[in-house]
Amino acid sequence: MEERNTVIQELRKGMEDKYAVARKYYSILSAINNLNLTKREIELVAFTAVKGNISYANVRSQFCDEYNTTTATINNIVSKLKKIGIFIKDSGKVSVNPVIVIDFKKKFKSSN
Repeated sequence: MEERNTVIQELRKGMEDKYAVARKYYSILSAINNLNLTKREIELVAFTAVKGNISYANVRSQFCDEYNTTTATINNIVSKLKKIGIFIKDSGKVSVNPVIVIDFKKKFKSSN
């Protein structure tokens, strides 16, 4: 069996903020899959992935406060992203499709 090496290219040593890592991750997924997600859509997906879901009023309120937006905007984005399969509704909770979720709570640092 042939041994494979993984090549990692990075510009920064690491990112401490789990939300920043999530935003970068979903920006890249959007770009390579031609999803054309807006900045606010990426922010909501990243925030939801870190929090676990966007169903509770306190979580929505936190997003609104942090990103200076409204719950109506959240509802519109959730509706759009459910149609394209990024968000799913499971047991009454709206969350990011588990196929594209990774653990953003880990420390993402260079192995150098």
